[in-house]
Amino acid sequence: MDQRSSTREAFQARSQALLQIWLSPAFPVGAFAYSHGLEAAADRGWVADRTSLEPWLADLVSAGALRNDLILLAAAWRAASSFDHARLQEIADLGAALQPSAERFLEATQQGRSFLQQIAAAWPAPDPDALMAPLDCEDVIHSVAVGIAASLHDIPLADTLRAYAMAFAGNMTSAAIRLSIIGPTESQQIMAALMPLLLAQATAAEAASLDDLGSATMLSDLASLFHETQNTRLFRS
Repeated sequence: MDQRSSTREAFQARSQALLQIWLSPAFPVGAFAYSHGLEAAADRGWVADRTSLEPWLADLVSAGALRNDLILLAAAWRAASSFDHARLQEIADLGAALQPSAERFLEATQQGRSFLQQIAAAWPAPDPDALMAPLDCEDVIHSVAVGIAASLHDIPLADTLRAYAMAFAGNMTSAAIRLSIIGPTESQQIMAALMPLLLAQATAAEAASLDDLGSATMLSDLASLFHETQNTRLFRS
């Protein structure tokens, strides 16, 4: 193996390791506290088992929050790569404005804020303050924060998009287990069924622009609103 191949393999290994750490359930951003409205959907009987959960999640992937998150992540990665501060702030503001309810805003921005704090404390990139200083970090959503960090660490966009998509689906199925909608085996069956769609959306987002943003998952958005007044709750959203 020549030195160039060895360097490339080391770079790829580092990128994969960082993504596994940053998007792990153990990374302290508080993802366990949010259900993305799924708790309210379960309470109203819209989602009750694997048969109803799988299409619910598929819609979020192809026409809902995850699709938008992947597009915003890609846009943030490109803006951070070119050190375009104004563009990055625009993307951050747009990502926050697109949240359909107060609880979804909290879910997205609290995780984004916590993510950036952990990156700054434990995984600082060369001269990160030069890029982060102009941002209002209080309202940076999680996907935008991940895009920024991945760019600063030279992690390829395609790898980041795929890892983020898988992590989103994993968090949702984990919430479904805790809500007793499905069990652990069914969770893995859903992940296996959704994987082709997740990979396809990650690939599509790489070539998308902000003009491609949009969603059509009204029940999910309504669920996040209904959750605000739900009497008994396990989750914050």
